[in-house]
Amino acid sequence: MTTGSSPKHDDLEAGIIGDVAAADGGGGDGEGGGWECEDDFSDPFDIANTKNASLDTLRRWRQATLALNASRRFRYTLDLKKEEEKDQRSSMIRAHAQVIRAALLFKLAGQRAIGTTVTPPNPSADYSIALDQLASMTRDHNISALKQYGGASLLLVKGVSEMLKTNVDRGIVGDDNELSSRRNTFGSNTYPIKEGQSFLRFLWEAWQDLTLIILIIAAIASLALGIKSEGLQEGWYDGGSICFAVLLVIFVTATSDYRQSLQFQKLNEEKRNIHLEVPADGILINGHSLAIDESSMTGESKIVRKDQKAPFLMSGCMVADGAGTMLVTGVGINTEWGLLMASISEDTGEETPLQVRLNGVATFIGIVGLAVALCVLAVLLARFFTGTSRNSDGTIQFVRGRTSVGATVDGVIKIFTAAVTIVVVAVPEGLPLAVTLTLAYSMKKMMADNALVRRLSACETMGSATTICSDKTGTLTLNQMTVVEAYVARQKIDPPEDISQLNAVVLSMLNESIAQNTAGSVFSSKDGGGIEVSGSPTEKALLHWGVKFGMKFDIVRSESTVFHVSPFNSTKKRGGVAVRRSDSQVHAHSKGAAEIILASSTRYLDTNGCLQSIDKDMGFFNEAIEDMAARSLRCVAIAYRTCENDQIPADEEQLAQWQLPEDDLVLLAIVGIKDPCREGVKDAVKLCTDAGVKVRMVTGDNLQTAKAIAVECGILASDADATEPNVIEGRTFRELSEKEREHVAKRISVMGRSSPNDKLLLVQALRKQGEVVAVTGDGTNDAPALHEADIGLAMGIQGTEVAKESSDIIILDDNFASVVKVVRWGRSVYANIQKFIQFQLTVNVAALVINVVAAISSGDVPLNTVQLLWVNLIMDTLGALALATEPPTDHLMHRTPVGRREPLVTNIMWRNLIMQALYQVGILLVFNFAGTSILNLAHDGTGHANMVKNTLIFNAFVLCQIFNEFNARKPDELNVFSGVTKNHLFIAIVGTTFVLQIIIIEFLGKFFSTVRLDWKLWLLSLVIGIFSWPLAVAGKFIPVPKTPLAKVFIKPYHRCVAARNA
Repeated sequence: MTTGSSPKHDDLEAGIIGDVAAADGGGGDGEGGGWECEDDFSDPFDIANTKNASLDTLRRWRQATLALNASRRFRYTLDLKKEEEKDQRSSMIRAHAQVIRAALLFKLAGQRAIGTTVTPPNPSADYSIALDQLASMTRDHNISALKQYGGASLLLVKGVSEMLKTNVDRGIVGDDNELSSRRNTFGSNTYPIKEGQSFLRFLWEAWQDLTLIILIIAAIASLALGIKSEGLQEGWYDGGSICFAVLLVIFVTATSDYRQSLQFQKLNEEKRNIHLEVPADGILINGHSLAIDESSMTGESKIVRKDQKAPFLMSGCMVADGAGTMLVTGVGINTEWGLLMASISEDTGEETPLQVRLNGVATFIGIVGLAVALCVLAVLLARFFTGTSRNSDGTIQFVRGRTSVGATVDGVIKIFTAAVTIVVVAVPEGLPLAVTLTLAYSMKKMMADNALVRRLSACETMGSATTICSDKTGTLTLNQMTVVEAYVARQKIDPPEDISQLNAVVLSMLNESIAQNTAGSVFSSKDGGGIEVSGSPTEKALLHWGVKFGMKFDIVRSESTVFHVSPFNSTKKRGGVAVRRSDSQVHAHSKGAAEIILASSTRYLDTNGCLQSIDKDMGFFNEAIEDMAARSLRCVAIAYRTCENDQIPADEEQLAQWQLPEDDLVLLAIVGIKDPCREGVKDAVKLCTDAGVKVRMVTGDNLQTAKAIAVECGILASDADATEPNVIEGRTFRELSEKEREHVAKRISVMGRSSPNDKLLLVQALRKQGEVVAVTGDGTNDAPALHEADIGLAMGIQGTEVAKESSDIIILDDNFASVVKVVRWGRSVYANIQKFIQFQLTVNVAALVINVVAAISSGDVPLNTVQLLWVNLIMDTLGALALATEPPTDHLMHRTPVGRREPLVTNIMWRNLIMQALYQVGILLVFNFAGTSILNLAHDGTGHANMVKNTLIFNAFVLCQIFNEFNARKPDELNVFSGVTKNHLFIAIVGTTFVLQIIIIEFLGKFFSTVRLDWKLWLLSLVIGIFSWPLAVAGKFIPVPKTPLAKVFIKPYHRCVAARNA
């Protein structure tokens, strides 16, 4: 049983035997850098990285946000109240664990003084121990109960395993009926997961928008007055059409949000399938250097060593080091972790920097819209009561003393609803939600590209990445290793498996070292067609080599017993075992990086099996290592030494702390292991370079191997680039001062013989230089670095549980090409949001200016409430769906990375939207003031002429938005149609909008206050709309300044606020 997450381990029942393991690798990043705010200005929306933002910071930007519907606006952000409750619950459980530990120590002291008895086990169903006793023993770490249940057995867990009818070697040996019986008795390893919100809940939340509520109230009042003055048959149209339009907005909004929530539910299920923690409560059966990080339960960051004196393992804790096998004693909600997860299992979302910034944009637009709406309201009311407003037929709307109270109230309500509708259009509630829409879409697609996103904001941040610090083994290379060269007894063996000429003593020691100093195994395949080898790629390569030269794995292992293990460590670059042979002789075997083992060796076995001093042959061995490394081979050395029995601690506790001797070794062999580059890595590295993202290799291998692979992958252009500081050793970099590291860091392309801490130092130095750093990591020691990184990328295959838990994105296939795809998707998220902003701002500016100018000059608005609500629907919900789901294009990877504080609305976007808005405003205002004569409507009645003119304005305005959606797809490219046929959702939305517009004009005139248009006016509307395409092409030839307009305009605002705060 590998370690895993708590939600889904249905196959883990009480009594199952399982393995827990941790491996080591490298990778990390650190905090650093940042940007200083000008003039002591504190902008609540200026949060460049929400990964470690405090709750106070997040609360501050929310309080500064203008939101008409807070429940909808902040649905997919972190629920601050729930987050505080979660922290309180976690603290309570941690306090519980600490109290238990203190009580246990007190109890053990008392037991030693006076002796104690344990309640005998009570049979439960088919088993000799009850669920509550089992859970209590594990939860309370009751070693006395374990000893009593263990009876006379030396292995304490033996008694409990017999009570549970479990074999400590093979686990449960039973059929489905027995598993079902265990599940009924002890529960399943799941906890209840809260269901997502229903569609009705989304309808209710969409209804909470203040402006929509005001519109409904106004519409009901208008409906009542209309029916009273004009009768039911004609009087319900005005109020009824507004009610219908508002309900349609609510329904479409709720449907869109509900679909998003389903998307997130599916993604959360995928996350829960990634197993990260110790999956159940249990008791250790056996283990080697097993260390557990219990901070998730106790709150203490101290790593706890597990052995027969401290055998209890808690669900939800991380395996920090070593390996072991455990007996499961508690699953699901019968564990402390299960109870905690059941109470906080609902995914509450998180903040992303883009969401925060878009809330700032939405707030600014909303304030402008509110000011415009108040201006329109004041102007229209003034004109109404001064008698300068006229009806469509030319009659004065209000005459003091003559107009009835009902007609006056109805007129005021229409003016009020027009002003409120401007607010509805102006405040883009859908803008921050467009982030979640595009993120949900991107996360789904990234799963297909072997990248599981654990934190939403990582998608965005990856688009800003300026450098990627990548591991070599398994990421840039295939991690499919084969021994292709070997030096044994100072001879080069060619081919490497042909060692028949070697002395029997050399062969015996080599067999023993390969077979015993490994976590892998050799066994017969199930089909009987040969042998299979398990273990890490390096160990598999060595075991395959041993089998090829005739090593009998099982026989060799039976001739000696392993009594101490020192697992491979990425810092020391070596690992070893101590074995006792049948003749009581003790050998300590070591295996690791060739130059490190060689430096610790003083002798070697020659071809006759005699010990020789290594001093005069050191040059030969070093030359062999350098030669293999230059050909991109991983060099591993195998050595041993004999230990005297009196040097070995007899006490088990002292033996657990004993360090294997690491000097005076006898060299047995040096082997070169080939690990070929992954197919497509060179192209992926070139793609990153073209995109302005520098790829750096950080590896534990020696410098020669690292250089050879870097040249092969394209990280180094040639051997001529392989000079310091482009290529540097971890130790050299570590010994530099902090300022020297910052100076050197940007030039580093390859770091060899690095430890996880060296990688962390590199990334901290890079971030202080303003770089946005993505880091890959697979080892437990990488966890702090991954946690602190801008984007932590854990490896899904080789990565340990701790590394995955600390990461932002898990690369499921360990492939560097998948990392590059994440960069591509990250840029796509940002680009899609910018497309949507350009589209939405164009509509906002045009609609607001047209209505304001018309209201002030003529006392009438050409776009009425229902029409504006339809425009809002196109702009807010349908526009987001169409533009936020654009797939990434190759063009994105030919840009430089987007800076974390670059303005959302670029100068290119300003140019595009100003041109389109000016065109729309200009041509539609011309028709508003001179449409009657231009369209030759003078012979029609005034009322009908105005209706035709306003219908044309409305129709042309909507068609302008439909055609401008195509322009928004490619803000900086001439061909806005490239790839459009591949985006079926975009085509469907644009097509549906166009068909609905035809239905509105031709059949729903009563509701939208429009009349039918003949084919000439339809053609004119289409020409007005289509003209936005050539206009957009022409506009792209207009150069724009490099300094962002936002900076020019916002500096006075910053100074003003800073002065006010002074």
